[in-house]
Amino acid sequence: MFCTQCGVDLDERARFCSQCGHATGAGGQRQTSEPRLTRDMQNKKIAGVCAGFARYMAVDVVLVRVIWLALAFCGAIGLIAYIIAWIIMPKDSVLAGAPATQQV
Repeated sequence: MFCTQCGVDLDERARFCSQCGHATGAGGQRQTSEPRLTRDMQNKKIAGVCAGFARYMAVDVVLVRVIWLALAFCGAIGLIAYIIAWIIMPKDSVLAGAPATQQV
């Protein structure tokens, strides 16, 4: 196996490059392109639940919000499900490339 960052020959079980420290993806690290069901904190209106479901299912967020609103008015099952999803669903992680804002 070779390091994709610096090209050094590595052991098959190496988790990090011994030369540059770049993660190799070996050793049990989970690298997957599958989307995770998390609350979308960038496109949220209330808690990010609908935006998270829309991102996970790859549909328009407006469609998810309309369906959730219809469920909320039909027997309040939507409201209860929204609150449960708000509690259970984790927040999505902050983008790695975004600069952190610091207030002075």
